Amino acid sequence: MRERVVAACDGASKGNPGPAGWAWVVADDTETPTRWEAGALGKATNNVAELTALERLLAATDRDVPLEIRMDSQYAMKAVTTWLPGWKRNGWKTAAGKPVANQDLVVRIDELLDGRSVEFRYVPAHQVDGDPLNDFADRAASQAAIVQEPAGSGLGSPEPPPAPDAPPARAPRKRTGGTKTSGARGGGSARTIKAKFPGRCLCGRAYAAGESIAKNAQGWGHPECRTEAAG
Repeated sequence: MRERVVAACDGASKGNPGPAGWAWVVADDTETPTRWEAGALGKATNNVAELTALERLLAATDRDVPLEIRMDSQYAMKAVTTWLPGWKRNGWKTAAGKPVANQDLVVRIDELLDGRSVEFRYVPAHQVDGDPLNDFADRAASQAAIVQEPAGSGLGSPEPPPAPDAPPARAPRKRTGGTKTSGARGGGSARTIKAKFPGRCLCGRAYAAGESIAKNAQGWGHPECRTEAAG
């Protein structure tokens, strides 16, 4: 029996709410993905997708083996590690007296965590040099949200493709005439973040709260518009 299993899970929603998907991945001792699964949720929020991914991962792994879970959703992590005890004491009400959102999923996760050794590890999303397992789960969840079809190692699916909003790979630095230059173009950061509020990109199209956006010369907008402007 393995001493510990390392895994990652992630959810995606294209519109929040919008077409959504979930995914999880389990690695071997070298942290190479060996088993994964992804599924569609129809129209759902990011939070529902993130919680579903965690629930499916817990259900698919051996409860007798210690588990390390890497995830980029602070909401899902705090929901089951920080807020859950208080919600239960308050009869599944928040501190403000409101019903707990997504209670059915939180209750199911609580049941799956009971008696298990699980360590949660937060990893930032959409980083050029980020956690490879989280990146794998992110790509699989994004693909499931877009195509609305199941995928996974058990189905013989190929490795999920790069997400449409993934940051471009950073080119290696090189020296030209003794001057150090950067491979990044346009002077902006390739990092993307989740928008806290809805807004409008320089291209004229709007983006929703929770959608991935990137910094460009004129503010924040769609990652692909930042790349085009840089070109």
